Amino acid sequence: MAADLDLVVRARRAVVDGAEAPAAVGVAGGRIAVVTAYDDPPPAARTVTLADDEVLLPGLVDTHVHVNDPGRAEWEGFDTATRAAAAGGVTTIVDMPLNSVPPTTTVAALEVKRRTADGQVWVDVGFWGGAVPGNGADLEPLHRAGVFGFKCFLLDSGVDEFGHLEPDEFASAMRECAGLGALMIVHAEDGRLLDEAALDGVHYAGFLASRPDKAEQAAIELVVAQARATGGRAHIVHLSTAGAVPALRDARAAGVDVSVETCPHYLTFDAEHIADGATELKCCPPIRGAANREALWAALAAGDVDLVVSDHSPCTADLKEGDFASAWGGIASVQLGLPAVWTGARARGLALADVVRWMATAPADLVGLRHKGRIAAGADADLVRFAPDEEFVVDVAALLHRNPVSPYAGRRLAGVVRETWLRGRPVGGAPAGKLLRRGER
Repeated sequence: MAADLDLVVRARRAVVDGAEAPAAVGVAGGRIAVVTAYDDPPPAARTVTLADDEVLLPGLVDTHVHVNDPGRAEWEGFDTATRAAAAGGVTTIVDMPLNSVPPTTTVAALEVKRRTADGQVWVDVGFWGGAVPGNGADLEPLHRAGVFGFKCFLLDSGVDEFGHLEPDEFASAMRECAGLGALMIVHAEDGRLLDEAALDGVHYAGFLASRPDKAEQAAIELVVAQARATGGRAHIVHLSTAGAVPALRDARAAGVDVSVETCPHYLTFDAEHIADGATELKCCPPIRGAANREALWAALAAGDVDLVVSDHSPCTADLKEGDFASAWGGIASVQLGLPAVWTGARARGLALADVVRWMATAPADLVGLRHKGRIAAGADADLVRFAPDEEFVVDVAALLHRNPVSPYAGRRLAGVVRETWLRGRPVGGAPAGKLLRRGER
């Protein structure tokens, strides 16, 4: 077998089996065939040795990306989103079902999206389906067509084409997903507990007050209750309030199948340092205070929060103008997630292996891609050459997503992605990503 290897990548530092160690990674046919000692590499057609300041990581898996194509391709498209992903060390994304027109709420719409993406993707791309009012009969066909699960909102989604589920509709959708063995992922805020009267134009304090912690916590309690009642799988997307962590911990201890993610912006920024008018930092749920941010870090370190994904939600620059009531709520960060999280993790004494668990292995496992997000024999040879100690200042002109808007502009981050391999080949030249279906390799 060793003589048939296409490539060996040698690294004095590689994240393998949850720890850093020297390693030689042998690749054949796009998959990792063998992982050996650094000093005992197998023969191969080509050998690459990483520099001493580089670490070999598995490609990251980002299960929360809004590509918006078709229908809003001026916001983002498959070409630009996946180029940006590869530049950030992300080799697999799962596209959200909303912000595109049509939304991915029927098999016909899924096929439109797959045709749009075909030939444009620089990394592997899977798709979420959507659960919206009136499409209960579409969930089983979408599940059979290979979506990785279903996204729903418990309040207004922000786009007219993707309605939110009232509590009884959510209960019905959860029962259907439980019967299918499908994962339901939930934007968990209770719209009845929002306080729009608190909105105060350009003042961030007003926007934060309008979306209180209790709105998130109440919605999460509803999700937990339905997961318990149906025996279904539920996942909380973009957790912003650490106040919900104890309830989630207790539910899981009681055997409820509920997982939770947070995002780089909740781990990086804090409300106390968001200037009035800084609508580039508007997202929903909102970025909360510094004490809350530190509690999220503690929850990650303790395993109470499972994973970190970008919630890459771009738009045109004009939609980020105005005040906190009118500006689009979303942050584009698929290219910057790894350095942003690593910068924060390093400052708190956490390891690169932790970041890999949160941003590669756990997201892959969430959606059943056990051949992604790890350096192990049999896995896809999705690899990243990462320089963790090199620092840079974010220049929006160097970002590859479609519209150069980022709250990270001018921020100093640690960690530079120097090269990304997809199935053993450097990303570049021509798009070589695959369109993924749940249950297929």
